[in-house]
Amino acid sequence: MSTNKKAEKAITNLVDRIRACSICTDLPLGPRPLLQVDPAARILIAGQAPGRKTHVKGVPFDDASGDRLRSWMGVDRQTFYNEKKIAILPMGFCYPGTGKSGDLPPRAECEPAWREAILEKLPNIKTTLVIGQYALRWHLGTARKDNLTKTVQAWQSYWPELLPLPHPSPRNIRWFMQNPWFDAQVIPALREHVQLVLS
Repeated sequence: MSTNKKAEKAITNLVDRIRACSICTDLPLGPRPLLQVDPAARILIAGQAPGRKTHVKGVPFDDASGDRLRSWMGVDRQTFYNEKKIAILPMGFCYPGTGKSGDLPPRAECEPAWREAILEKLPNIKTTLVIGQYALRWHLGTARKDNLTKTVQAWQSYWPELLPLPHPSPRNIRWFMQNPWFDAQVIPALREHVQLVLS
């Protein structure tokens, strides 16, 4: 068996185990782990957790947040959902439920159970898009700034291995309006880099 075939088999086996995961027994809509991975993937999207809509559809980022993220990246749906190009690995694989101010935080059980194991099987990642506070905390650690805005403003200090991003949710429209430098500086660099990495 070739090295590529072995890698694909190993990651398939791991994903099958993740999709059968039942560690969390109190999820409001039950377990439905959503992720997209392949050893050949070159860009990793490290997000928060699936929302209710994407949980029901069974497709990560198949909502307004995903539309904005694809626009930021300058890719169409076909490219975005090509696991050999783009991996999607949220901090929590299942919809965690809703609280008073929106979706609850990603469930903490996923990270120790699965995250390192799956990342080890993605050797070709060139850039990781780190979306939201929980993913920023895990991927940037002490390199994070005092808050999300300052961390995103310092994007060039992490680039191109990592790119900290605000969540593309429509709920963040005020942030986008208050930080026009993000559209002017970060998005053009991201689009150019995505095209280069995936070409």
